[in-house]
Amino acid sequence: MTRVTIYRSKKGDYKRLVCSGHADFAEYGSDIVCASISVLVINTLNAMEKFAAVQMKQEEKDGFLDISFLSPFNEKAEVLMDALLLGLDDVKRQYGKKFLDLKIKEV
Repeated sequence: MTRVTIYRSKKGDYKRLVCSGHADFAEYGSDIVCASISVLVINTLNAMEKFAAVQMKQEEKDGFLDISFLSPFNEKAEVLMDALLLGLDDVKRQYGKKFLDLKIKEV
């Protein structure tokens, strides 16, 4: 199962994104759930850096990604993160909690 946890401040500001695990929907190289999650997350982070000038600290290992957002979000960054949540929620709805555990936590 892939776990994606989004951390927000009490004011609702995005602070951190943590992804861990593998979906195990299919064999490595054929896992469309894992590929979908990866594309959504990586594309969002790349777009936030390029189009919204969000500074972030990244830790990455096999099957683990931890992103801390170092700069406040502008409107573009908010829209990109909201779009990421929409996409991840769609993956969860289509394939179920067995493959994707999506949580939003307040810090």
